[in-house]
Amino acid sequence: MSVENLPRTIWWEESKVYLLDETRLPLTGDVLVCATYEGLIMAIQSLAVRGAPALGAAGALGVALWCVTEGAAFEAVEAEYLQRCAQVCEELSQARPTAVNLGWGVTQMHDLIEAQAASAENLSPQQLADVIIAAAEELCAADEAANRRLAANGAALFDKPTNFLTHCNAGSLATVFYGTAVGVIYTAADQGNVEHVWVDETRPINQGARLTSWELLQAGIPSTLIADSMAAAVMHEGWVDAVIVGADRICANGDVANKIGTYGLSILAKEHKIPFYIAAPVSTFDQKLSDGTQIVIEERDHRELEGVTVSGRFDATTPEMQRALEAVCNSEDSQLAMAQGHVMEIQRKGGGFAFDAWFKTTPTYVQSFNPAFDVTPAANITAFITERGVIYPDADGYQKSIAAALG
Repeated sequence: MSVENLPRTIWWEESKVYLLDETRLPLTGDVLVCATYEGLIMAIQSLAVRGAPALGAAGALGVALWCVTEGAAFEAVEAEYLQRCAQVCEELSQARPTAVNLGWGVTQMHDLIEAQAASAENLSPQQLADVIIAAAEELCAADEAANRRLAANGAALFDKPTNFLTHCNAGSLATVFYGTAVGVIYTAADQGNVEHVWVDETRPINQGARLTSWELLQAGIPSTLIADSMAAAVMHEGWVDAVIVGADRICANGDVANKIGTYGLSILAKEHKIPFYIAAPVSTFDQKLSDGTQIVIEERDHRELEGVTVSGRFDATTPEMQRALEAVCNSEDSQLAMAQGHVMEIQRKGGGFAFDAWFKTTPTYVQSFNPAFDVTPAANITAFITERGVIYPDADGYQKSIAAALG
């Protein structure tokens, strides 16, 4: 087994955006096909595609998707076209507010559209679409290249077999391909410097349990899944040599937004004198925000916390069943309410049918708070691992060293 056997996360093909539906992994490997930018926004918000670098690619590909669909219907690249384009770019950027890479990917394409419109005479919408498609695909290729450089820089920190602990998913599934924090582990493993990996489940939707553990199994790297609340005990036993996680936004002073639970993990690592590394591409740094108090934290659906979702797939075994299921999928009743607040939704998927069943496991009127991210202060971070090198703090913190690394 090898990391090279992992599937690509998101790509452009035949004027559509294809992406691996990560809400159904690891038990089902569905591929979503987004033919409109609105469909891609739905995929982003449902977490079918997630992870900061992958969201950057999704943002760029979303702009390309608009250019070849709605944008192509304009007669010319003029004021009306540019105004509508700006509206679409804003919608894409705001699909999820915390990860900076989404807006970064959108901005790369929007700036290129503005530049092309200003410099090229009689530029047709189709010609502009071709330029944007090429640029978005180039951004996707650059993501993989950056991840591999980042991974090499991070692996160089570990010159002997190391026991890692990681949180959420910062592997290949969080990028176009290869990964950031888990990418470092992949490269270190190739060099014989991974002893074991502890994988936090990452409640409430278990990206660690579902995604990171699956990736490590595919790559043949020894790993053990633990509940988030077990991390302190594992550290206390001396079974963790380094903690390495990804990031969704890094402020100018080094404060970091990452998946909820990262902050607590950084406190545990500091208490146990274990190095705590953030692995992220330079596109995740946001120099416009001075510190973590300015980061907008996304709060997600309370159902993620109040119950469990089970996904599956089945085929109709008789013509009567086929007709009945298709009728359900094509009606407003495709979301079926069950007793005790449970819900099942049935969807047509290729030659069969897929379902998502949500089962409530908490009291009926319980109040929930479900932030998707928390902020880890720069003081808790040993170093940032990027494709440009490893960034360490100076006597005054990270402000100057980050600025210097970003150029």
